[in-house]
Amino acid sequence: MTSVLSSEITVLDPRTGETVARVPIASPRACDDALGRARAAAPGWARVPAAERAAALHAAAAAVTEAADELAALNERETGKPLGDARGGVDAGIGTLVQYAELGPVHRGRSLHGRWDATDLMVPGPRGVVAVLTPWNDPVAVAAGLLGAALVTGNTVVHKPSERCPLTGRRFAELLAAHLPEGVLEILDGDGSVGARLVGGVDVVAHVGSSTTGRAIALECARAGAKAVLENGGNDPLIVDEHVDPAWAAAQAALGSFANAGQICVSVERIYCHAAIADAFLAALVDEAQAWQERLGPLVDRRQREHVHGQTAEALAAGARALTGGAVPDGPGAFYPPTVLIGCTPDMRVMREETFGPVAPVRVVPDFDAAVAEAIDDDYGLAATVLTADMGHAQAAWRALPVGTVKVNDVFGGAPGGAAEPRRGSGAGFGYGPELLDEMTMTKVVHISPPPGGRR
Repeated sequence: MTSVLSSEITVLDPRTGETVARVPIASPRACDDALGRARAAAPGWARVPAAERAAALHAAAAAVTEAADELAALNERETGKPLGDARGGVDAGIGTLVQYAELGPVHRGRSLHGRWDATDLMVPGPRGVVAVLTPWNDPVAVAAGLLGAALVTGNTVVHKPSERCPLTGRRFAELLAAHLPEGVLEILDGDGSVGARLVGGVDVVAHVGSSTTGRAIALECARAGAKAVLENGGNDPLIVDEHVDPAWAAAQAALGSFANAGQICVSVERIYCHAAIADAFLAALVDEAQAWQERLGPLVDRRQREHVHGQTAEALAAGARALTGGAVPDGPGAFYPPTVLIGCTPDMRVMREETFGPVAPVRVVPDFDAAVAEAIDDDYGLAATVLTADMGHAQAAWRALPVGTVKVNDVFGGAPGGAAEPRRGSGAGFGYGPELLDEMTMTKVVHISPPPGGRR
């Protein structure tokens, strides 16, 4: 739980409400100084051989491995993320650092077919200074990707972790910075004002967070001529087709809706269920929600809980019904129960906007085509899930859904290294995989021709 008073951030444990830390907000002068150090270090870091940059990342990954339990415990205290899930995020971050350490040295350009006596090349190079603005819901795993890709390709970085987990974010970045030359990775604590000051002074902004902030970053990058790599909000649909096992589908829906208290970028945000199995699916989903009650952590803070409950309460007032949950519990912290809503209509905010909480709003539809049509009618484009036994339906759906990632019959499935481009209000650019190295570099075309009368 986080509050900002004057020039200080106060972080509260979302389970108990106790103070975890008070962190000063970086001043404008501190922001400018960090940008200046990163800018000064950029030419030298760009000249470091790729293998040496990769070795630094490998060393950093080893340091993070040694500190994994510490990082997970910090994450749990700041955001309420269950300790096992927090440790899983750290482990994922370690793997990502190693991945980019391996990919960096083999990132390559191309040669072109020109004249016999000339050489034509397309050569990737670092863009310069990158501002990396990371979220609170998986701070180590997300930061590892953006920092790793930016650093291994020769960029310098100014990193601002989320104000909701400044201790976790700073500690992770410090472990990396210890293996890098001075100025190559600068770290700033602060709120949105710090992020806004960074955006105007860099060559790339890599941001994972809300769509509202992402749109503001995109506008400023367009003005300043910087590149924006954005993964922003999502309103991910889940389609439940006829002829699937209702209990299995409910387990998938519950996992997508309730894991990490619904605070995952690709959480299930709205469910479209075929009328033929709706009764059995809903009964099973209620059972799943009640089972999740025992293992659900809190929301990140009470401000987030107010947002989640606000959408739920609006839906209930407009005619939806809660089969379970839907009320703010008594007691300390920022807990909210797994909630299943029925009778939801397309105009409700809980169906049209990102909730980012443990709420499963269900809309019963007459057939699969209606489910796909309603899933498409949205302002976001991050991910979607389709549960179906009909491979024709699966093929039609993944082609039709205007999102970056489509998962068929596995709500959190996917091979490592996948790199999707979010669409609409969900962002732009590749945020993962080898393609992220392309985002962090710019390609220069080089033509080398001998002078007239020169030796050939």
